[in-house]
Amino acid sequence: MPLPERHERIERRARESAHLATRGIGLNAILAAAKFAGGIFGHTYALIADGTESLLDVLASAFVWVGMKIAGRPPDADHPYGHGKADAIAALAAAVVVFLAAGFVGWHAVHEINAPRPAPHWITLPLLVVIIATKIWYSRHLAGARTGSPADSTALGAESLHQWIDALTSVAAFIGIALALWGGPRFEKADDWAALFACLVFALSGGIMLKRAMGEMMDKAVPESLGREVRALALTVPGVGALDRVRIRKSGLSHLVDIEVRVDGNLTVRQGHDIAHAVTDALVASPTLAISDVSVHVEPMR
Repeated sequence: MPLPERHERIERRARESAHLATRGIGLNAILAAAKFAGGIFGHTYALIADGTESLLDVLASAFVWVGMKIAGRPPDADHPYGHGKADAIAALAAAVVVFLAAGFVGWHAVHEINAPRPAPHWITLPLLVVIIATKIWYSRHLAGARTGSPADSTALGAESLHQWIDALTSVAAFIGIALALWGGPRFEKADDWAALFACLVFALSGGIMLKRAMGEMMDKAVPESLGREVRALALTVPGVGALDRVRIRKSGLSHLVDIEVRVDGNLTVRQGHDIAHAVTDALVASPTLAISDVSVHVEPMR
């Protein structure tokens, strides 16, 4: 049985997002290998810490991939509102991974600060330039894909933020290694301090990701601009005299709407029913709202 058009749109969007997550898994695996090699042979823990973060990025991207695969499924008997919350759960799992990375990197960075070892090698600097450019490009690519739909993906947003933060930590590693190379004995541990700084940034980004994921899971209010657009469109439906309560919640890649409309109290039940259906059809058909389900309650005009 073919899916309704609104569910086809969600499924298509989920497939595209899952494809982006798959690319992220491959990219992060390559970057992790490059960072570990640079850190080990270049004698710098800042790059090893960065490589650890990229390795955990692989796991975070895998969570996003699974979340998108589930979020794209249509409603069924067990999930009548669809599977959109899987998007927020994936973002939550990614945030937990970031916190684990922060703790792991921070613990080892403190140990490395007190451990004697050779100065870092200069070859790690051009390697970091390539890594930083790649991370910035991929973060912007994810951000563009995320905002390409009216109901952006929380998991993709978390992934985009994570990639951007990863680029910043690589910048910190670059500065730390450069200071260790050219700053003299006073700065010989600068790359280790850069790794410690990176773990603090990890924790900060994890907190932001966690807040966004929990906001969606707790049905945080959508932006007021979206509410105004829903109200304006509903009021254009013939027979709708006024609106009372309008509630909108985000569910993965779409929105769910509860709305109360007021109609002429002299209309028949059938006529009121037809107006309610027209409101639902207008909201679901809108290409700018990404609404997958509407519940309309009809009240007589006062």
